[in-house]
Amino acid sequence: MTVTLEVADGVGTIRLDRPPMNALDVATQDRLKELAEEATRREDVRAVVIYGGEKVFAAGADIKEMQIMDHAAMVLRSRALQDSFTAVARIPKPVVAAVTGYALGGGCELALCADFRIAADNAKLGQPEILLGLIPGAGGTQRLARLVGPSKAKDLIFTGRMVKAAEAERIGLVDRVVPAADVYTEAHAWAARLAQGPALALRAAKESVDTGLETDIDTGLAVERTWFAGLFATADRETGMRSFVEEGPGKATFR
Repeated sequence: MTVTLEVADGVGTIRLDRPPMNALDVATQDRLKELAEEATRREDVRAVVIYGGEKVFAAGADIKEMQIMDHAAMVLRSRALQDSFTAVARIPKPVVAAVTGYALGGGCELALCADFRIAADNAKLGQPEILLGLIPGAGGTQRLARLVGPSKAKDLIFTGRMVKAAEAERIGLVDRVVPAADVYTEAHAWAARLAQGPALALRAAKESVDTGLETDIDTGLAVERTWFAGLFATADRETGMRSFVEEGPGKATFR
């Protein structure tokens, strides 16, 4: 399998495994979508890590496969390409990307689908599609601009240049830079901590933030208001408030 899902301690690790560079061919894209949907359904998965292994996250699409595709073929394929990445972005649980080595093109776009990105100090990220006479096609023009702002996104997309980890952190493309040997450990620890949290409240928080970024503020506030009130019907809310009153903040154990 080019992509696998392993679950331990409430954390599902979606692992890319297509040596040598984890090129995202059609089969890998389709498998990624399947496993993102599985992680969404499974109750034993409470948080997710996206990982490409110790050497590389994903160096982009399979260019040899794409080279033989004409306009008609890509019209048929482009929606499935975007849908595979959107399935990751819409996992209603905390998702962290553990970025090692290269995260270029589709690899960078996949990292953009996570809620949080931890990168190795030797990582390099970018959207080099312009160098092929193309633009990002798996969400890069949209998610990158929302994450780092339009000017910085246009710089990366227009030039196709790679950024090293330090610059990626400075512009907000990644959230934390750690030694290469610690990337997966740090990502798993982040996910494992959130896996112990209130699942419905985390889902509500993620949907409220993501929806708000995609719509006007009044609609975003309505989504927030609906979720906020709805959480008062959950056992986790009762547990959290009772624990706060009786023991102080941060000591609740959620189901």
